[in-house]
Amino acid sequence: MALDVYVGPLTRYYTGEWENVGDRSARGSGAAASRGPADSPVGSAPTGRPPMERPKDADVVRARVLDWREALGRSLGDRIAAPLDWDEGAAAPYFTGRPGWDGFGSLVLWAAYAEHPALRLPLTLPEAWDDDLALIRSNSETFRSRYSHLVRNVELWLPCEVRFVFEGEDVDGRRIVVGSAQTLLGQLADLNAATWKAGEAEAQSWSRRPPTGDASLELQARYAFAVMTGLVRQAVEHRLPIKLDY
Repeated sequence: MALDVYVGPLTRYYTGEWENVGDRSARGSGAAASRGPADSPVGSAPTGRPPMERPKDADVVRARVLDWREALGRSLGDRIAAPLDWDEGAAAPYFTGRPGWDGFGSLVLWAAYAEHPALRLPLTLPEAWDDDLALIRSNSETFRSRYSHLVRNVELWLPCEVRFVFEGEDVDGRRIVVGSAQTLLGQLADLNAATWKAGEAEAQSWSRRPPTGDASLELQARYAFAVMTGLVRQAVEHRLPIKLDY
């Protein structure tokens, strides 16, 4: 099943004026592309009420996004050091990548097992990986996770400096978990330093060939790590949100 990661203005995301990896591939081959969300496997992502009808007019969507951002900033209050702000203009860049559910789930479990080394890492990604014991322990209210912006079911990362994750509503009114792009980038670097200890060139090479469906959990995790790290760096450099698309 497809899982894409979108980095860019939320106005562009909600108006559908962007292409994921599948869209680009289909356009390149002359096939018809579909922008409908892919079904997600069991245990792969949070669910919420169906999204509200999305108007396609960019000005209308932008106004909705800006109202949502202002309300979110007010709700966070002095827990954030600066007002939420990023470019929602049509000229702002966007970036996409496809770690896939197998890759993303493997990366999440890789981080959870790094925090609980006494547990035995599975060789391949379990079908219902959100029920994995290491991940459950990393999400315990009493546990302080080193990789909270990765393992705690985050679906949207904002370009702001916060160490915590929190539950809120997205632009469509769905309940989601929100984190920080800056903090996620630091936690990905910490995960590499604690486990693979790969140099930048080696880590970048992991994204050049997607692993097969029967690849080991570690190979899947490495691929997703490389894809995610590249996208999160773009988000931090350009001060843009990151959103899972499925």
